[in-house]
Amino acid sequence: MSPSASADLALMRAAMLLESDPAAAARHASDILASSPGHEEANLLLATACRRLGDAATATGVLESLSKAHPASPVIQLELGRAYAAAGRGAEALAAFQRAVGLDAGLADAWREMAAQRFLAGETLLGDAAYLNYSRLAPDPPELIDAKVALGADRLDAAEAMVRQHLRQAPRDVAALRLLADVAARRGDRPEAERCLTQCLELAPGNAAARHELARLLYRQERIAETLPLIERLLAAEPRNTSYLSLKAQAMRLVGRTAESIALMESVVADFPDDAQAWLIFGNLMREVGEQARAIEAFRRSLTAQPGFGEAYWALANLKTFRFTDGDMESMQRQLELSPASGSSRIHLEFALGKALEDAERFAASFDHYARGAGLQRATMAYDPSATTAYTQRSKALYTERFFADRSGWGDGRTDPIFIIGLPRCGSTLLEQILASHSQIEGTRELPDVPAIVMQLFSRPNPDSSEYPESLASLGRAEIEALAARYLAGTEVRRPLRLPRFVDKMLGNFSHLGLIHLMFPRAAIIDARRHPLGCGFSCYKQLFAQGMNYSYDLGELGLYYRDYFDLMEHIDAVLPGRVHRVHYEQLVEDPESEVRRLLDYCRLPFEAECLRFYENRRAVQTISSEQVRRPIYSDAVDQWRHYEPWLGPLKDALGDLVDQYPVPKRPKRNGGPKPAVI
Repeated sequence: MSPSASADLALMRAAMLLESDPAAAARHASDILASSPGHEEANLLLATACRRLGDAATATGVLESLSKAHPASPVIQLELGRAYAAAGRGAEALAAFQRAVGLDAGLADAWREMAAQRFLAGETLLGDAAYLNYSRLAPDPPELIDAKVALGADRLDAAEAMVRQHLRQAPRDVAALRLLADVAARRGDRPEAERCLTQCLELAPGNAAARHELARLLYRQERIAETLPLIERLLAAEPRNTSYLSLKAQAMRLVGRTAESIALMESVVADFPDDAQAWLIFGNLMREVGEQARAIEAFRRSLTAQPGFGEAYWALANLKTFRFTDGDMESMQRQLELSPASGSSRIHLEFALGKALEDAERFAASFDHYARGAGLQRATMAYDPSATTAYTQRSKALYTERFFADRSGWGDGRTDPIFIIGLPRCGSTLLEQILASHSQIEGTRELPDVPAIVMQLFSRPNPDSSEYPESLASLGRAEIEALAARYLAGTEVRRPLRLPRFVDKMLGNFSHLGLIHLMFPRAAIIDARRHPLGCGFSCYKQLFAQGMNYSYDLGELGLYYRDYFDLMEHIDAVLPGRVHRVHYEQLVEDPESEVRRLLDYCRLPFEAECLRFYENRRAVQTISSEQVRRPIYSDAVDQWRHYEPWLGPLKDALGDLVDQYPVPKRPKRNGGPKPAVI
């Protein structure tokens, strides 16, 4: 073997020791250099080993000599920069990294090291730009391929196990942490997803993908004050990124900056006319402000850009008042034939075609598509109906007359919030629009503030380890009043008109009525209720943006309605007259009487504008936005009867609740029930 070949073999062996035993690697490199003093790779290995051993001075000396001898080597410049960085010579390190990428712009590690130096120097924008180049060049570790495949197949347990195993070997791997965040998000574990993404950004402040995912996660929780700075930083590095621009527009809309949001999306679709997702978002904004013609045009443009875009077809269907043509239905059927057997686009197409066939009065075919879409959507979700029933029973056990009597006089006596609760598709948007047409009431939307408080109570350290809602029993008066103050402070940003009263239409708050009553004993609570088969089927055929996991199986839907009904009956028993109930069918039959009762309960004078709610031009951010811009109509009251032959599982789960409805009108007492004054 020639001396050169022998040295190369020895070098290979030494390099294999670099990770596990850098001291041994340094010794072997020195041995090679003793016989071959000018060996470039041996000098490079020696310098790298010395740096890892903490001897930055030796590493720097070796690499400076190498750099003079081989000025065109990007790898030597990379290692020289690392040595300078280890020695605390940041400016020289940055210059070396710049030389490295100047020699080879595809050297990913040099861009990452440059980003780190930029961040240390406080140059955030330049650091983000450098890390963006690194992200584009560096592939994810091959060890994560199987985990990504498992995640793509919704095998969450397998994906998590593989990622955690990898993290035990490489705890600072940001790609693995992002995958773990994805697993947590799909399970609905938002705190864990947030923890993983936050850790990503601590390890790699320039990781735009993690920052974008964190921004989306916070947006879905409507934590807009935290979301917008993340988006602004992303846009500083990529000002024309349509995903970032669209997310900014959606975030602004949630805090009442509707005009800015629309202007931004108008600019996006003008600059990127082939972006189907941007047209979809713009169309939804147009829908919310009542510009139906422009909304339809935008959804059509989305389909032009991407003909198989199921979300755009569903957006048209979700207008409720829109009617598909025969050509539209043929196109949807054709796209279904071309689309994979599962996936988001197919689910949207199934629901959209179900709505199109319903409007064409082809009810059997319509139900078939609704059922297929619901089945596919249910398969993507984790939901345990027994857990909901158990929570209901625990709530009933906690919320006794004595529990509330012992806390009489607690909370904030203000009446600002008007809580509308119930199940989706029960007429709640109509109620909100009626109330928001009153001169003293501001309409907002489904506010996330009560669920956010509940989430805090879920994670609250408690010596007796009690769960929510039992943990409420351990709170004192001052703590309850602090929660009320937090709620009012959090909702203030969503009240730009600053009217005396406002509507919180987070329907699922029915499960938190005990907490709401403790915080605001004088606030109005309105239970919007609809025939269980009408409400149930309307939920079943609705593809919700998120949540409502119980709504994609008729049997589970019926059980959920029973739990809701059971809890409301209990609240009526322990807090008589506290909750005002509005039956959708009675509101449709006699709107003026029902509106007068409603306003009397809210301790507000009757205003005729409330009966002309459809003239109110406020933005409506729910799926009923177009329906509440029309006078009250009775079309939907009995629409479910067309589908009665297929509603057996729903009827079976509901049991006697079907026969009990509608509840007979209670006699009026002094103009109607009042919020309890405590």
